[in-house]
Amino acid sequence: MRSQDYDRIFLSPPHLGRHELNYVHKAIEDNWVAPAGPNLTGFEQDICQYTGAQHCVALSSGTAAIHLGLIMLGVGPGDEVLCPSFTFVATANPILYLGATPVFVDSEATTWNMCPERLREAIEDRIRLGKKPKALLLVHLYGMPAQLQQLQAIAEMFDIPILEDAAEALGSRYDGRRLGTFGAVGIFSFNGNKIITTSGGGALVTDKADWAAQVRFLATQAKDPAPHYQHSVVGYNYRLSNILAGIGRGQMELIDNRVKSRREIYTWYQRNLQDVAALQFGPTEPAFGFSNRWLTTITLDPAHTDRTPEQVRQHLETHNIESRPLWKPLHQQPLFADAPRYGQTVSADLFTRGLCLPSGSAMTETDLRRVADALREILLA
Repeated sequence: MRSQDYDRIFLSPPHLGRHELNYVHKAIEDNWVAPAGPNLTGFEQDICQYTGAQHCVALSSGTAAIHLGLIMLGVGPGDEVLCPSFTFVATANPILYLGATPVFVDSEATTWNMCPERLREAIEDRIRLGKKPKALLLVHLYGMPAQLQQLQAIAEMFDIPILEDAAEALGSRYDGRRLGTFGAVGIFSFNGNKIITTSGGGALVTDKADWAAQVRFLATQAKDPAPHYQHSVVGYNYRLSNILAGIGRGQMELIDNRVKSRREIYTWYQRNLQDVAALQFGPTEPAFGFSNRWLTTITLDPAHTDRTPEQVRQHLETHNIESRPLWKPLHQQPLFADAPRYGQTVSADLFTRGLCLPSGSAMTETDLRRVADALREILLA
């Protein structure tokens, strides 16, 4: 059959319930459609209650949250910021916004997140060169908790503050504690493909009340208290709208169900494709870790297949199934050609061998079987 004969299975589409409409209708009825209002305040409170963070500022994107978080950590022109190479470009772009330089650190092979050994190597080398990093941008890739105990210990040893990029990790935990709350600042993303969505949006969390107030000030064009428009510092138009926050409130009511569904999808793939020796599922949950399994990811074992991830991706497309390569390491991107990097092999190997499978929380058993059958077609042929 042709791909057009099948409904498309998307990688990670939005999954809305009916809860969102209650909040959106209320906002329209009350004429609260500006970037302020009860939904915005309520959404921030929902995030605090769920994560255990003391303060939350809802913003227009996770990228905006990283940008403002780096500002709060004092990052500016000429500074260096430690950053994983194996992540989406939005993690590192705000470093450039501020005139700073990313220092890329390779992954470790278990969780696919930043390698503690490479991190220590990077810090010691930058200090030797007279360039002590200003901050550590720590990512939980695909919702998988990083090796937090080791990474935190190294950052504390060298007195380097952490900005925790949990854009993909809402609902994940480490040692029983929600990700996003381990750093001086944490961020989430509510982009359309995330585990919950506000269409587009993000949030910054912190336990520092004065930082939250300053982030809120900067995110609303840094307007000084005056009857006229008075500005003393550069501000940004980064606040989330009250209507989109209403979508977020409805989505937060469903977060535990969405995490449960994503984990069940990962387990289904793993159980029903165990006969395909070429497939390896990852990354692995660390001790005391709990992943939301935002995306189910695979790598191909060259000992069992000569197929490439791109060949598999294209084969899935013939069945109208969307998949996606793992993140291309940032140290391989032309944008960051001159950035320092420490270790290159793990992230480069994962990109060469890896693929993300459809993982939307609304997937049916029929959808999953379509994906599994298509994988068998090309990998067992």
